[in-house]
Amino acid sequence: MAMKVKEVSELASISVRTLHHYDEIGLLVPDQVTDAGYRMYSDANLERLQQILFFKELGFSLKEIKNILDDPAFDAEEALHMHKLILLEKRQRLDQMITTIDKTVLHLRGEIEMTPKEQFQGFDFSQNPYEQEARERWGDNAVNEANQKLNDQPADKQKELSNQMNDIFRRLAAIRHTAPESAEVQGEIKQWYIYLNEIGNYSPEAFKGLGQMYVDDERFTKNIDQFGEGLAQFMCHAMAVFADQNQ
Repeated sequence: MAMKVKEVSELASISVRTLHHYDEIGLLVPDQVTDAGYRMYSDANLERLQQILFFKELGFSLKEIKNILDDPAFDAEEALHMHKLILLEKRQRLDQMITTIDKTVLHLRGEIEMTPKEQFQGFDFSQNPYEQEARERWGDNAVNEANQKLNDQPADKQKELSNQMNDIFRRLAAIRHTAPESAEVQGEIKQWYIYLNEIGNYSPEAFKGLGQMYVDDERFTKNIDQFGEGLAQFMCHAMAVFADQNQ
């Protein structure tokens, strides 16, 4: 039975805007659009959406997911087995972390002794999901260059860069209700572009793509909106304007 976009939104716990975006980029195109313009999603659409959400949970970019699902050789059953194996491994690590927390509580109470190795069982931050997504979207060179620049900086310089980033976010948050096309906003968003190119190599196109990721990826949205509700969406729009004006 076909479902309307609002029904699919509630079913999958994702926003209507996200579903509209998936349609716009060709990631999830509803099998039917009524004469009144309503998107109607088929069972096949829902199966594809499930795969999209699985791959997204595992850190794949939307572009990478589309390439995977559009590949004629894609095997949905094989993909589900892969998802299961990865999630089982993730669950095992989470279970280990929970055990470590319980042991640490007992250790703090003086009821048991923990070795340094035991204190960090289950922790594994060897792969940064933001870095992985950036690599998939723009390739390794820009990310490697940015990482190298940061690593080459002394600790005080790295702290300075962090403070500078926070200052830019605060200034943008203060004017987030201003038109993104305004000279004031574009002046501030230019500072963000300059800042990013101090630690990396972002073309206007990549800058625009990064802004889109601020609203596509809930991790980015949550972090940025800590400075002010709606800031991620505002920056996405302002960065797109800046990129279009500086191509």
